[in-house]
Amino acid sequence: MAKFYKIWMVFDPRRVFVAQGVFLFLLAVLIHLVVLSSGLNWFETAAARKAAAMATR
Repeated sequence: MAKFYKIWMVFDPRRVFVAQGVFLFLLAVLIHLVVLSSGLNWFETAAARKAAAMATR
């Protein structure tokens, strides 16, 4: 583990960080699209719960 820094002699750090940034951005977009397409809406759910709680009072 002491010579782990030598990995940067094999891989160019700029390319690795750019690739990591692109991967994380695409992963975030994918997650957002999945959540948006699932029909899950926290605003409507919270409003329905609040309305139900107010109706029981």
